[in-house]
Amino acid sequence: MTDLRIAVAVATCGRPQALRNCLAAIAAQSRLPDQLIIVDQQPLPETRDVVEKSGLPAIYLEQERRGLSASRNLALRTADADVLAVTDDDCFPDERWVEAVAAGFLSDVSPDAVTGPVLPPPGDPPANMCALSMRPSRETRLYSARVSPWRVGSGANFAARVEMLREVGGWDERLGVGTRGLAGEDIDIVDRLLATGRRILYKGDVVMHHAWQTRERRRETRWSYGYGIGAMSGLRLGRRDGYGWRMLASYSKMHLRQALRDGARGQWTAVREHMTALAALWPSLIYGLRSAKSL
Repeated sequence: MTDLRIAVAVATCGRPQALRNCLAAIAAQSRLPDQLIIVDQQPLPETRDVVEKSGLPAIYLEQERRGLSASRNLALRTADADVLAVTDDDCFPDERWVEAVAAGFLSDVSPDAVTGPVLPPPGDPPANMCALSMRPSRETRLYSARVSPWRVGSGANFAARVEMLREVGGWDERLGVGTRGLAGEDIDIVDRLLATGRRILYKGDVVMHHAWQTRERRRETRWSYGYGIGAMSGLRLGRRDGYGWRMLASYSKMHLRQALRDGARGQWTAVREHMTALAALWPSLIYGLRSAKSL
């Protein structure tokens, strides 16, 4: 598999201990990446020390606080490889992650992008901690037409051909953590790829783990995730792409069903989380519509 060059990019922002865990997992890969790019939007002496002591020949880039999409785009401009695989500092890959990504691109289906499961760390969660942003399916599936993009993958575990990413303009810097869009940059790029005829392979053995989070952090993300969906949908509707309505309807239906199920079980904290996600759709839809018209 040495005929396919793979760059791995890690976005970090003031979490040196999390980054240490991520880089340790990358150093233990069955196949090391051909290039490692770390984009830091909150440079700290501790973070630089983590990178220097990782034992990896990393390219360490400092960037002003412009959000996750800007971090991804800087890595994309820097990448000298065939494929760019991205993740975040609070994630760590399975030991065969890079190898499995390469196998996906070299398979007979020859996809334009590869995604995979996002799982919690092995073992039971510590007290008052829980899983976040999970994508547990281990079923491999090729997507070649538009579907609800959150079914296809997430930014914690995403790889795509570098030239294709550059052709579509990379990640939308109006979306993502650290922007007014709050989230949604990952599913936005998934949808843009599918809308332009690209093919995305969700591969069951391309495994990423997401660190445990506090329950307070989980509740906070319900708003930001919903906001990202609404913002992304508004951007589409602002350019007369009616698929924005389909995404809003699908996301609303999913959370309403889950809220009814959890309510029947008396799980009222979960119900409140679903309602929070739904409430975020409408102010973010306005943001997306206004952002689309401002271009």
